[in-house]
Amino acid sequence: MLISDAFAQTGAPAGAPDATTALLMQLFPFLLIFVVFYFLMIRPQQRAMKARQEMIAALKRGDVVVTSGGLIGKIKSVADDEVRVELATNVEVRVIRSSITDVRTKGEPAPANDSKPAKAE
Repeated sequence: MLISDAFAQTGAPAGAPDATTALLMQLFPFLLIFVVFYFLMIRPQQRAMKARQEMIAALKRGDVVVTSGGLIGKIKSVADDEVRVELATNVEVRVIRSSITDVRTKGEPAPANDSKPAKAE
């Protein structure tokens, strides 16, 4: 009378998930968060870095640029890893390319060599 009857354990209900499905359901929110972070943070950052590298590679003489120190000047010459920037009349500084933060205005393109009048025959 003090001992209750022992019953055999029944199997899982028909609609219950198995172990692999349960694991996938637990990992799904983390995967979803990673995908959202990729499209909202990582991918735009990569695009911005690519645009900056293209801007630095396209520097040429005559461009008005802003340095990381906030100095604004016109590029006088471009070397491999540095540029000469004229800040004022007869004041030039050498600046590392990577410290250029913005290009304010592009320099005029070089004129073509067909400025000579054509010969009349």
